[in-house]
Amino acid sequence: MENDVMQLFEYHVWANRLVFEHLRKLPEDVWDKELTTVFPSVCSLMSHIYSMDLMWLGVLQERPFHEVRALLMQLLEETKTESLENMEKRFEKAAKEYQDFLSECHPEKILTLAHPQYGSVNTPLSGVIQHVVNHGTYHRGNLTAMLRQSGHPGVATDYAFYMFTM
Repeated sequence: MENDVMQLFEYHVWANRLVFEHLRKLPEDVWDKELTTVFPSVCSLMSHIYSMDLMWLGVLQERPFHEVRALLMQLLEETKTESLENMEKRFEKAAKEYQDFLSECHPEKILTLAHPQYGSVNTPLSGVIQHVVNHGTYHRGNLTAMLRQSGHPGVATDYAFYMFTM
């Protein structure tokens, strides 16, 4: 199971890297061009994925809700106008932080997630990683739609494509 969780997370890292590789090939203005869609720009979408990833890492590290919420708000503010190059560096650093953390954890460790509005739930660490990956997949789908609406090709980041790279 440990390898399954790490492999799932490695897929998330692979897909994000593929996105950045693709974005670097597009015209520079694609990054921060204002759009009327789910997110106001590609930058804001990638800021959201990044910030949520780090918020969930804080949850995995069993930090209190108010701390991870404050971290989320701080990161969203810090990255709302981040350059493509710097955002990519942030993603790489976050991936390393996750990889270091996951290498030291047991995937079936039970965590209690507490939320002031929704209450609390016990879940294995692997369930949180599944959520992080699903969240990224969902929003990479948004990205493809946003790019196509702007007249640019999307990028295929499905798990099946990842399997062919292994």
